[in-house]
Amino acid sequence: MQHTVRTRPSTRTDRERPVSQWMADNAWVCWIEQSEPWALESQLISRLDLPLNLDQNRHNAFHSRLKGLRAQARQRARELPISA
Repeated sequence: MQHTVRTRPSTRTDRERPVSQWMADNAWVCWIEQSEPWALESQLISRLDLPLNLDQNRHNAFHSRLKGLRAQARQRARELPISA
């Protein structure tokens, strides 16, 4: 049994709108019940091109670039002021 769900972000800024629209048009989530999901996850990551999954995905050509971008984003977030 498969289900498909589309969600929309609860907040949008001008810079997020293009990404939000792309996700609304292209990002579908499907799931199946699996007694050992970690086994299926390993198989899928090894067989499919899933550039946004870093875990178990060092073979992807985008892995090192994405890892660096995420590190930069974390550092930038730490440097930003916290607002209430």
